[in-house]
Amino acid sequence: MKTFSATPADIDKKWILIDAEGVVLGRLASIVAMRLRGKHKPSFTPHMDMGDNVIIINADKIQLTGKKRTDKTYYWHTGHPGGIKSRTAGEILEGAHPERVVTKAVQRMLPGNRLSRQQMTNLRVYAGSEHPHEAQSPAVLDVKSMNAKNTRVAK
Repeated sequence: MKTFSATPADIDKKWILIDAEGVVLGRLASIVAMRLRGKHKPSFTPHMDMGDNVIIINADKIQLTGKKRTDKTYYWHTGHPGGIKSRTAGEILEGAHPERVVTKAVQRMLPGNRLSRQQMTNLRVYAGSEHPHEAQSPAVLDVKSMNAKNTRVAK
C-alpha cells in the first residue's frame, strides 16, 4: 500500500463564508487556519496548498474573552531607534481597519514558511457584512453552532 500524495490535479478548492459576529477570536482563527491549510480534507498533503478560500464577514463584531480587549497588545517597530509602537486589540477593533485583528490571529496560527504565506492569500476578511465574492457562491460555515464555547455575549 502506497502513501497518497496529492498533485495539483487532485486539489479541489471550495469557497467558504464565515460570519464572525459574536464568535470568539481564537476559536475562529483556529478553524480558519485549519481550513486554509486543508487539514479538514482526507487527502491532506503538507507540502501542497490544498486549503479552501475563506471569506470572513463582520470582523469588527468579533468577541474577545477576559480582559484581552484592553490588555492584549500588538507591537511593531518603525525601523528607527526607539521606534517601538503598540496598540491594544480594542483600539484596533475600534479603528479604521478592525479586520487586521482577525488576519493577524489566523496568520499566527499557521507555520511561518513560504507555503503559509501563499495560503494566507486565500483569506479575505471584511469588517462589514458586505463582500464582493457573490459570484463564487460560497458555502456558509456556521462556526457558532459547532461548539457552544465558540460564541460569547458582549458585556
